[in-house]
Amino acid sequence: MHRSEAGHSRRWVRLAILWLVCVLYLVAGRAHIVNPEPFLTITPNWVAVPDGVIFWTGIAEILGAIALLQPFSLRLRKAAAIGLALYALCVWPANFNHMLIDMARDDGGWGLAYHVPRLMAQPVLIWATLWAGELIRWPFGRKSRH
Repeated sequence: MHRSEAGHSRRWVRLAILWLVCVLYLVAGRAHIVNPEPFLTITPNWVAVPDGVIFWTGIAEILGAIALLQPFSLRLRKAAAIGLALYALCVWPANFNHMLIDMARDDGGWGLAYHVPRLMAQPVLIWATLWAGELIRWPFGRKSRH
């Protein structure tokens, strides 16, 4: 494959990942606003004003997805990618909390087959968001010539 073909393919992959990330954040943001109860049940006890936090994180997810998707400003797209990636990192404790709460149920809840991939997906989501926002190239960057 020639360099121009590889670059063209990479752009299409980046665009597909961009749309996937944005759809995930739009759906999640809407869910935070329309049906906050599942999120409230997994929010750690130390979070102050959990209702407000869940609502505003939904708003932040929606606005972040829109900003990441807009084609007019690379700076805004990069800022949105950083914000969404940091958000995904900050809510990771709620995912661990959900696993602990769920696994403690008498019936074992969703089980490890659900929780382990979900926990492992968070770093992938963070990477995908930063890559789609054109902040990182790894692992698709140029190879050095030694």
